[in-house]
Amino acid sequence: MVKNVEAQKARDAFSEENAWGLATNVDLYGCNPDTIRDAGKIKQFVVELCDLIDMKRFGETEVVHFGPNDKVAGYSMTQLIETSLISGHFANSTNAAYIDVFSCKEYNPEDVVEYAKKFFGAKSAKSNVVLRE
Repeated sequence: MVKNVEAQKARDAFSEENAWGLATNVDLYGCNPDTIRDAGKIKQFVVELCDLIDMKRFGETEVVHFGPNDKVAGYSMTQLIETSLISGHFANSTNAAYIDVFSCKEYNPEDVVEYAKKFFGAKSAKSNVVLRE
């Protein structure tokens, strides 16, 4: 879970220092297996997330199922946004999801974490917010 202090500190630094960008990494555990195995739902998540954090999508969301073995098999997603990229990987073997949002436009990392957790029905989440300088 994003700590309020950590997220606020990153947002403040982003604004004050005119940093290059803000990156949020979200690890979701115990996700709804039906949702992470549905390409349409993953695309829906991206559209709704972009609306929530006010990011303009550039092109269509790409969702591809692959993996060299059962341990890492699952969907991977990429979505270009006008200010950078949203990506993710969904691990079938563990019902986990790993979402990354990087943008040179300011957004609220807490919104990303909470929305992802709710959308994928995750039992728990861990996140990291990084200021890219």
